[in-house]
Amino acid sequence: MKRTFDFTVSLIAILILIPVYAVVALVIYTKLGRPIFFNQVRPGYKGELFKIYKFRTMTNETDDEGKLLPDADRIPASLEWIRRLSLDEIPQFLNILRGQMSFVGPRPLLVSYLNHYTKEQMARHDVLPGLTGWAQIHGRNATTWQQRLEQDQWYAANHTFRLDLYILFKTFKMVISSEGNSTAHQTGMGEFKGLDGGVPHDVAKR
Repeated sequence: MKRTFDFTVSLIAILILIPVYAVVALVIYTKLGRPIFFNQVRPGYKGELFKIYKFRTMTNETDDEGKLLPDADRIPASLEWIRRLSLDEIPQFLNILRGQMSFVGPRPLLVSYLNHYTKEQMARHDVLPGLTGWAQIHGRNATTWQQRLEQDQWYAANHTFRLDLYILFKTFKMVISSEGNSTAHQTGMGEFKGLDGGVPHDVAKR
């Protein structure tokens, strides 16, 4: 049922939102130029790698040492509404259509994080990554890494179609309201380097 729902709704959404894609793409092209899309390889189900797509909403501005500025400093004010409404994520409907993602599941994080997960934390990859998830309706980026990974693990162990519908409802409510729209929620949590006291997954496997 979950896959049928994901395929059907993502296909309908892509077709219905063509005008929205066009407007967002035009705004980004006007403000940032090309490329309009951002893509990056991420680990998905069982750690299998896939390419995730987003609308590009950040500049490539660097400091005097050539390092990228913090995320919050690279989002032009004129593009903040795109992130606030999560419109930068809608290209991922294509990932859902392809079966690489689901509407609901743990967010796909960086490949480099895989070596920092404990065996228990790797359970987040026992389900498809999602556009939204249990962690996203319980603090999104305004939580600690430990809280977020525990929420991902809980979802992987307890997910049902009914729970998915509840998460989608809560996500929609958060998007159309001001809840979860602070700068802390719109930018990242910082790099994950493992949690104290845990055994890294690559060590646990030996």
